Amino acid sequence: MLLVAARAGVAQVEPLPPDKAFRFTARLLDADTVEARFMIADGYYLYRDRIHFAVEPAAAGLAVPRLPAGTVKEDQFFGRVETYRGDVIVRLALKDPKPGQSIVIAAESQGCADIGICYPATVQRVPLELPEAGKPPAAPSQAPKRAWFN
Repeated sequence: MLLVAARAGVAQVEPLPPDKAFRFTARLLDADTVEARFMIADGYYLYRDRIHFAVEPAAAGLAVPRLPAGTVKEDQFFGRVETYRGDVIVRLALKDPKPGQSIVIAAESQGCADIGICYPATVQRVPLELPEAGKPPAAPSQAPKRAWFN
């Protein structure tokens, strides 16, 4: 009887919205380097080959980033793929940053939940202010901590 009740509780679990399942943040490391981070909730994963970055305005330019290796998985939808769980950090190099410029880092990603739900590709954006010439980037605030219930 307890097993049936436990299964009923699992069946009622609502999947997280994509921006909670795959939280994206970005911060300046220096005048031309951005640290992009995905904080992937427990029970979720991102596809390595479905992660793409862009900068707005495009004139700031973005070098093609080197993504860390993922874990190989035989996926029922896409075959043999690499996936990420937990935190994923990628350094992005700006090609032509202008001091004092406002930019937006856009991250497109796609992932799934272990309960068998996959999300469509999602784009998340983070605005950043490039430092004035000769000044270091503003001190970053503490990285968001994982919350138990959000």
